[in-house]
Amino acid sequence: MWTPSERPGKPPSEFLLQQPWLPVNIDGCPLLIKSWFGDIEYHILLTDMSCVWEERMFPDTIEGRVKELNKRLRAPTEAFFSHLRQVAQPCLTGSDVTQDGEAQISLKRDLGTERSLGGHILMDLKSELAGLPFYWSFHCIPAHVTLACVQLMRPLMAMTHLLQRQAEQLGGLLTRKDQEIQDYRENGATLSRERLQTKAFEEQSFRKDFIAETLPLLTGEHQEVLIFDSALRQLYASVIAHGNGTKRKRRPSNEDEPPSAEEPDLNATNGVAVEQDREAETPEATTEQPSSSVSRFPSLPATPEPAQRPPSRPKKKKVGLFR
Repeated sequence: MWTPSERPGKPPSEFLLQQPWLPVNIDGCPLLIKSWFGDIEYHILLTDMSCVWEERMFPDTIEGRVKELNKRLRAPTEAFFSHLRQVAQPCLTGSDVTQDGEAQISLKRDLGTERSLGGHILMDLKSELAGLPFYWSFHCIPAHVTLACVQLMRPLMAMTHLLQRQAEQLGGLLTRKDQEIQDYRENGATLSRERLQTKAFEEQSFRKDFIAETLPLLTGEHQEVLIFDSALRQLYASVIAHGNGTKRKRRPSNEDEPPSAEEPDLNATNGVAVEQDREAETPEATTEQPSSSVSRFPSLPATPEPAQRPPSRPKKKKVGLFR
């Protein structure tokens, strides 16, 4: 984990949010995984629909783990991480294509004292680098509830509402199609092939039959729940892109608002210095304004406007001469 001072700029969780959930099977355990790899950092998130785990790693922690697991290898941290990214990404995306030799990944759970939270998940990866074995271990801990809601629950709820609206519109379209077919029949149209004939669509009975037939498929090990096909991934990406678009539109209105509580230390000293400078400038400005006004206009009367108003009245009488 990190503190705000250790992670200036955009947090990796925002980059991770734009990544899709991918179904992956590791050691016979079906999971949904999303991962993001930066220059020398990464953030992975995985779930089996009973718990959500994560790991965030940065250059200093990556360097320490590399030295601990690979004492025989000597190379810059960038080279180690480049190799790790090449061999780990195919394993975390369900792809069988690897680079720089094949990689083997295994998974085990360490319940420990956090049995109620799902415990820890360890994913050990083994590959080859420069002809020597290269080892890496992902130590995934239970994710915070807020992160799980932002990365999983909120997008899935938005997707559910969109699919529900889609089903309602399709139901209305089928009803209108049945009315159109009935009109054709009443005007003498007939089917050339009887096998194309369908029953009239009734929404309530269709929903009842659909739930009765589909619900038993979701029991057991929840295999169907972990299927995140290309259509769902595309819908997920559309929901995330729409959410990012609304955030960008709201940013200009929040520019004048005070900084949030998550960034209490950013530019704190600069803000104080600016306020002190303004306070120092305001007395001078107030004292200079009276003296400058007197020096510029010493002979003007106190009320110059009323003296200029009377000449405007005779002008109205002159207009009346040209009737």
